[in-house]
Amino acid sequence: QVQLVESGGGLVQAGGSLRLSCAASGSIFSINAMGWYRQAPGKQRELVATIGNSGTTNYAGSVKGRFTISRDNAKNTMYLQMDSLKPEDTAVYYCNADLQIPPRTSRYWGQGTQVTVSS
Repeated sequence: QVQLVESGGGLVQAGGSLRLSCAASGSIFSINAMGWYRQAPGKQRELVATIGNSGTTNYAGSVKGRFTISRDNAKNTMYLQMDSLKPEDTAVYYCNADLQIPPRTSRYWGQGTQVTVSS
């Protein structure tokens, strides 16, 4: 069974750091683009960052310079290093990935991991 599993969330004080991981498992031929999204209470899900299979990255303006997205293709794993965290970064963080499982490519989502930043 193909799945994405996030880990690394938790409670941290403002100014602190967390590192999220997203591991893909199952009968995957390859992984195209991957990304992190977040959803705060009462708000819509929003893009945080994306990374292509060649390493090209894209960040939301609110996290640029503080968050770093990366991936390890050999491990089918993506990371989000979050530094200088702010209370407004509090949200459930979700990863997604476009997985090639022949004969098609489909987008999968993880179950989410809670990040809470206290002031």
